[in-house]
Amino acid sequence: MEKELMRIGVSLPDTLLDKFDGIIESRGYSSRSEGVRDAIRTYISYYEWMNNIKGHRAGTITFIYDSTKRGLSNALTDIQHHYSHIIKSSVYIHLDNEACFEVVILKGESEEIAELAESLMALKGVKFSKLTTVDSNETIQDPSENMKITA
Repeated sequence: MEKELMRIGVSLPDTLLDKFDGIIESRGYSSRSEGVRDAIRTYISYYEWMNNIKGHRAGTITFIYDSTKRGLSNALTDIQHHYSHIIKSSVYIHLDNEACFEVVILKGESEEIAELAESLMALKGVKFSKLTTVDSNETIQDPSENMKITA
């Protein structure tokens, strides 16, 4: 059964399109459309994963943003203040005159962590965002605790 294809138009900066075209070529895609379909499938899978994490989690949100984008720093601060009860720490560095790299360390309920991550990544001027979580109720045993040293 053949699926109906829909044609869409997308506006992209030249630099982003050039990088995308380079990846398409190096990965052996036959067309941009094939690469875009693959990228959209990956985006959908990530979104579904973010909305399916459950329970008490610890994690990080790593993102890169344009510090020269008007109002962006204030919006980032406002969002983080709203979720201050789950944010344990954050650190950022300047990558260059425009780009900042920030890591937010979290611990709390998965639904709130996902909301925070979605809120940050949706802001215009956030160029990259990645959420990583682990179950905060799992205990990881140090293997050295089981070692016996005899003389």
